[in-house]
Amino acid sequence: MRVLIVEDEPYLAEAVQSGLRLEAIAADIAGDGDTALERLDVNEYDVVVLDRDIPGTHGDDVCRAVVRRGLGCRVLMLTAAGGLEEKVAGFGLGADDYLTKPFDLPELVVRLRSLARRPKEGAPPVLEYAGIRLDPFRREVYRDGRYVGLTRKQFAVLRLLMEAGGGVVSSETLLERAWDEHADPFTNAVRITISTLRKRLGEPGVVHTVPGVGYRLEARP
Repeated sequence: MRVLIVEDEPYLAEAVQSGLRLEAIAADIAGDGDTALERLDVNEYDVVVLDRDIPGTHGDDVCRAVVRRGLGCRVLMLTAAGGLEEKVAGFGLGADDYLTKPFDLPELVVRLRSLARRPKEGAPPVLEYAGIRLDPFRREVYRDGRYVGLTRKQFAVLRLLMEAGGGVVSSETLLERAWDEHADPFTNAVRITISTLRKRLGEPGVVHTVPGVGYRLEARP
């Protein structure tokens, strides 16, 4: 799961980011509405944790933009105003959930996971390619009918490769989509994850390296 935290209080935003990372949830931070819209243009997120009262473009307008652009990510609104009218207004803008400040991190994590499990419009319920069956909502993977247990990063990388349908996915794209913006571009995390993913999937090998370009799935005879 990749989350965008839109919050203008640096201490709170960084505390939430650190807490989410401990739960294996990749999180980026935007301190104002304009930055949030820029990040949404560049990156794909599963959920946007959105403070309504932020500098620049107002949080309400950011929410409207997410819905208008059909980005497919869910919106969880954060606000200090917990009245019924405020909640109704937030849902009316297109928000998927609402959390009042102050909040406990475990509750935020549960809500994020619940939102991420909801099917996105147009997303296939199950991905199948090269003898692999991946269910993104049950988080299950099977190869030729055999269950394959994967870590969160292995699952995220495999999903990206399967969505490419045999096309090449660069290391940079895998790093950007399966990790977060603070990942070291020179890290060997992608290579290590690919190596362990190959072992989990077993023989014959299905994840192939395209030298100097990236990786792809290919079922060879």
